[in-house]
Amino acid sequence: MQVILKQDVEKLGRRGEVVEASAGYVRNYLIPRNLAEVATPARLEEVRRQMEEAAERERRMAERAEEIAETLNKSVITIEARTGEDDRLFGSVTAANIAEAIEKARDIHIDRRKILLEEPLRVLGTYQIPVQVHGDVQATVKVIVVPKL
Repeated sequence: MQVILKQDVEKLGRRGEVVEASAGYVRNYLIPRNLAEVATPARLEEVRRQMEEAAERERRMAERAEEIAETLNKSVITIEARTGEDDRLFGSVTAANIAEAIEKARDIHIDRRKILLEEPLRVLGTYQIPVQVHGDVQATVKVIVVPKL
């Protein structure tokens, strides 16, 4: 019997997939727990249409991510910070500071968790910071930390 999964089911399939299962398993386990529904021709067509829309949406997001990555790769972000002796900073420059500076400079919102900063920047200088834009798309932003005058 063919069913459309409403949720991921271990050893059977992922949400949205059309799978074959025994009638008893469908009747006694999947349907009562609202994990699946019977695959009628109308529902199969609707699921196919939804999957096409999702694929198109994902393709557009990937294209947009490529554009953002291209812009970020060309970007040089300057961050001013208060310094003490030996060009060391009072405090540090964190991923949140970098995300804020990118948004101000390029009007691109990047979640601070997507900035792959191993540890906060504590010394003046130039850094190449990797940014996870979307999925497999990654960019590198040049960040220059300068003393605040």
